[in-house]
Amino acid sequence: MRTLKKEYVLHLMLLPGVIATLIYAYGPMAGLVMAFQQFEPLSGFFKSEFVGFDNFRYVFALPDFGQVLWNTIIIAIFKMILFLLVPLILALLLNEVTRKWFSGFIQSAIFLPFFLSWTVLGGVVIELFSLSGPVNGLLTEIGFQPIMFMLDNDWFRGIVIGSDVWKGMGYNMIVMLAAIVGINATLYEAAEVDGAGKWKQVMHITLPGISPILILLGVLSLGGILNAGFEQILIMYNPTVYEGADIIDTFVYRLGMFSQQFGPAAAIGLFKSVISLGLVSITYYAAYKLNNYRIF
Repeated sequence: MRTLKKEYVLHLMLLPGVIATLIYAYGPMAGLVMAFQQFEPLSGFFKSEFVGFDNFRYVFALPDFGQVLWNTIIIAIFKMILFLLVPLILALLLNEVTRKWFSGFIQSAIFLPFFLSWTVLGGVVIELFSLSGPVNGLLTEIGFQPIMFMLDNDWFRGIVIGSDVWKGMGYNMIVMLAAIVGINATLYEAAEVDGAGKWKQVMHITLPGISPILILLGVLSLGGILNAGFEQILIMYNPTVYEGADIIDTFVYRLGMFSQQFGPAAAIGLFKSVISLGLVSITYYAAYKLNNYRIF
């Protein structure tokens, strides 16, 4: 109590943030009651009929739900793997660049897409892979037929994964590069004296040295396995590629906004949140056990 009285000004400064969090982060959770209601906007939460788990049964019986869940998982898994692999390769290559100005230029160029919104990048990607875009122009020049990338389910899924990795790889690369720079330089000098080449130095010094950050990034990303990129896919996809690109978040959006099925849409959102909460808890525990990572 004595400390609280002494620092009450600091606690008062914290109060607006706490109130905003309660209003905008926890207040909307009351809307989850729609998952158990035959929700009617004119009746509101209090007068809409409660239907128990009927919305969940309806959603799980939808013919598209299995495909949507599969799309979400497969896209998220590929993103997770490439989000570790591509930045790691880039960080290892950049670490060997001796000219600082060139290394700085490459880092800035790779990091730049991270600061752009999907509204901008989505338009760039659509234009690049359109029928009259530069990619099809190049294919035509070397003798191939043009490909309708944005209307083909298989190609579109690859473009979604690749463009997301392109946007975010700069961030992970900087984190990994910082971890590599932090390795004791005398280890490399001792390895050179013993005749170890660059490859052996990477395998026996660099990778073991940054393994904690690799484990941490990999384990924590498992918690977001059901977050496959709502904004990106919503901007880039179209009805012809729903089969290969529709994920849980976009399915919820279409079900709620276009079909006016608010109860089933809320049920899918709640299902995803519960699974994500479980995965986050498991991965947080795994990160603590493997790398002694803890927030509190």
